[in-house]
This record gives sequence, C-alpha cells and structure tokens, in this order.
Amino acid sequence: MKDALRPGLKLVIFDCDGVLIDSEGPSCRATAQFARLLGVNISDEEGVARFAGKALPQVVKELEAELGHPLPPGTNTRMRENLVRLMKEGVEPVAGAIPLLEALAARHVPVRVGSNSSMAEMEAKFGFTGMDRLLPEERIHSAADMGQPKPDPAVYLCGAEAEGVRPDETVVIEDSDTGAEAARRAGMSCILLRPASHPLPAFWPVEGFVRVEHLDEVMPLLEAVLA
Repeated sequence: MKDALRPGLKLVIFDCDGVLIDSEGPSCRATAQFARLLGVNISDEEGVARFAGKALPQVVKELEAELGHPLPPGTNTRMRENLVRLMKEGVEPVAGAIPLLEALAARHVPVRVGSNSSMAEMEAKFGFTGMDRLLPEERIHSAADMGQPKPDPAVYLCGAEAEGVRPDETVVIEDSDTGAEAARRAGMSCILLRPASHPLPAFWPVEGFVRVEHLDEVMPLLEAVLA
C-alpha cells in the first residue's frame, strides 16, 4: 500500500544530518565557502540546494568537473577536517530527535545510524549534543568510511545485517532525496522528514514510504507497525 509503512518492522535506522543533527545547512554552507576558495562561483544558498545529502568524494568530483581540472591531493581530507572542526564548535539536535530516541529506547526498539558523514564527523556531532549516550559507536555506520556513499544502499544494508534483520523489516528515517533513494534500493520502508511546501522525490510514491513534517509524528506511526 502506498503512503503507509510496512507492518512487522524490527529496526529503525536514522540518517544523521537533517534528521538527528541540524547540520545539513551549516555543512553545505561551509562546503560552498570552500568551493568559492577554489574558484567556483556558488552562493551559500546554492550550496545547500546542491550539496545536501551528498558525500564529500561526490562533491569533490562535481567541483573538479566544474573547474575542469583535478583538485590538489588531500582536498577531500581538508574539507572533512573543516567540517569536523565546524561540528565541534557547535551543532544542535533536530527538534524532536532526542525525545524520539529516548522513546524508542524505552520501548527497546533497536536503533542504528547510517550516514554519508564520516565516523569522525558523527563522533563530534553526537558528542557535542549528548546523543552519544543514546547512540553507541557500534551502532553507527558511515557510508563515507565504507567508500559506498548514498544513494548506494550499502550503509543501510550493513546496518540491517549487523542487527540480524531483513531489509523489509527495517525503516529508514531520511530527509534527502539521495538517502530516500538508498532506502528504496535497499528494499526498506522510509519515513521522509520534509515540509509539505517542499517537493517529494521524483520516484515518489513508493510502497512503505511516508512523509512527515516533524519528528513528533514518527513514534505514533512506528507504534502501529513495529513487530
């Protein structure tokens, strides 16, 4: 059935940026600032629209294509170090993220994270916000460190395999088209966090996919379909 989660769900996998941590905008703006230093004419606002949900290697490839030449060795590392430094200086949880994690923990629902961010970035974000008490390192999976960034479904399939559940027993909470596409390719359900004023992905609707505007809407949806 369209616009409804599949029943019998056993695992919740969260994206990080834009779902747990309100860092998508600051990260994209920082990337746009870095791109301008390289000679790319792009505003901060354009950077948010262009880079949201993308892994740094993909961003570097796009910048190289636009500039027409390879970037210096280590550019990817420099950009990542800049992002880690930014996250350590201060980020905020997405509204409703911590109460949702606490509610899932109280109901003993297994939770994992699958993100295009590196482990170093996520450690900085979760440490600063105190989410590390709810998200131990062994439950965090980095598509960047795996070398298989979304929309490749590998990071989500890895999380499900580590939990010992099937993809169709897993629901992903995402905010980007890239991440939702990864969930679709993985054969998982997906809750897309997105305002009604923003367009849905081109592949919408998909069986097992629903859209919410606030994380407060998630727990009632899950309680109806958790195994």
